[in-house]
Amino acid sequence: MGTAGTMLANNQYDVEDVKKLDSRTSVAEVTVDTVLDPHQRAKAERALVWKLDMRLMPMIALVFIMNYIDRTAVTSARLKGMEADLGISDLQYDTVVAILYVSYCPMQVPSNLILNKVTRPSLYIGICVILWGITSALTGITHNYAGIMLCRVFIGLPEAAFYPGAIYLLSRWYTRKELAFRSAILYCGLLISNAFGSLMAAGILGNMEGMRGIRAWRWLFFIEGAITVVVGLMTLFVLPDYPHNTRWLSPAESRLAQVRLAEEAGEADNDGVGDSAWAGLKMAITDVKVLLFMIMTCAQLLGLSFVNFFPTLAGTLGFSTTITLLMAAPPWIFAAVVCLVNALHADKTGERFFHIAGWWWVVMIGYIISLSTMAVGGRYFSMFLMAVGYAGFALTMVWVSNAIPRPPVKRAAAIGLANGFGNIGNLIGSFIWKANWGPQYHQSMAIALCALALSTALSLVIRQILIRENRVLDAQDMMVLRGAKKERVEEYARLEGISFDEAVERKKGFRYLF
Repeated sequence: MGTAGTMLANNQYDVEDVKKLDSRTSVAEVTVDTVLDPHQRAKAERALVWKLDMRLMPMIALVFIMNYIDRTAVTSARLKGMEADLGISDLQYDTVVAILYVSYCPMQVPSNLILNKVTRPSLYIGICVILWGITSALTGITHNYAGIMLCRVFIGLPEAAFYPGAIYLLSRWYTRKELAFRSAILYCGLLISNAFGSLMAAGILGNMEGMRGIRAWRWLFFIEGAITVVVGLMTLFVLPDYPHNTRWLSPAESRLAQVRLAEEAGEADNDGVGDSAWAGLKMAITDVKVLLFMIMTCAQLLGLSFVNFFPTLAGTLGFSTTITLLMAAPPWIFAAVVCLVNALHADKTGERFFHIAGWWWVVMIGYIISLSTMAVGGRYFSMFLMAVGYAGFALTMVWVSNAIPRPPVKRAAAIGLANGFGNIGNLIGSFIWKANWGPQYHQSMAIALCALALSTALSLVIRQILIRENRVLDAQDMMVLRGAKKERVEEYARLEGISFDEAVERKKGFRYLF
């Protein structure tokens, strides 16, 4: 077998040895026994995860920053005369915000099913990023209600590929105990985009009015759209594909990436022969957990729909346009920090319900404060509490991925369904923050508060279902631990110097996180 073969046979390798296998060994030679070597596995796995973290996570977070900056640019443009220039009313503006979700929501399921079948997700996602960047830039040349409506519809189509697609892509690389924190890093892109987008908008709207005879709000779309196109081009080359065909992984790293996910669930992270896109969709829509996740996410996003009107809410504090946009940034920076800390703890504990629903309760407190006072200090403090609600939403699709682990085509459909149907909450939310309900927005906050109460109740039901399913799995494991199997576990416990119960715990198979 040569040097590499001897090294594999003896299971004597370290992280550097794994990297050297790239030029010496085929994928077939890197056996499951090799990558599971308990003495060297941890170091090799840490090296692989670090490599992914340094290449996948920064790129995907950057794309998400531009995703939300482009989507919500219209809310900042409103502050600098967009409505008057286009001749649209308050109701028409609400429709402009909402119409994006008409294309964004239904396209998420087919997009994720396509993503599951394409071999190069880097190309698929990258092209979608470029397309929505171009469409966002074209928004700056619109001159009437029909033009901006058309642009918003076509922004929603390619944007539908990104967030559910990104969560699905992460689930093809990271284990359940790694996924929450990485998804939070991704979602911090949204939170940072709300802060950075406000700062960028403040600079453009405050300094580019009338430059080259063009209104500042038009420059906002031109500049942000152009940046997105550049980011999309970068995505084509930097984003990974799947563990079996990513070009910048060595054969040993590719094998390890596949084995560690298969090991966690007790089966390979691949579709079966009969697992077509239609079969995956059918499996997802007939699973009661998926239906509950869909309704829960819809209620949650209705409760958090203030995000599309955050600059407007900041405007009720009574400051100038530039100061308003600058004041809109700190709550999102604070929310990003909370999001990361929350996800780290969720990964460490494996708990999901309280790490998600608990932040909705904080938002509800924020709404209650805003309902109780119009004082600048109280209202601004409540905006911080409202923003941290997204620390919970950042883990919602992670929980869907944990609860619907296999086969991948079902997981892809479930994520698309939950996020796609869930964003109907944003569509509805576009009409509850009516201008004639301002500046108090009491009715809006009451509706949002009730929606979060509903999402809490549904998430509690999901938690109980997963607890019950884990008990069934426990019973199945105990059925197996009889006769010869039990004797082998007892012998294993004796050799390892641990109790029988500890040995059983180590031998446990897949369990749902709740």
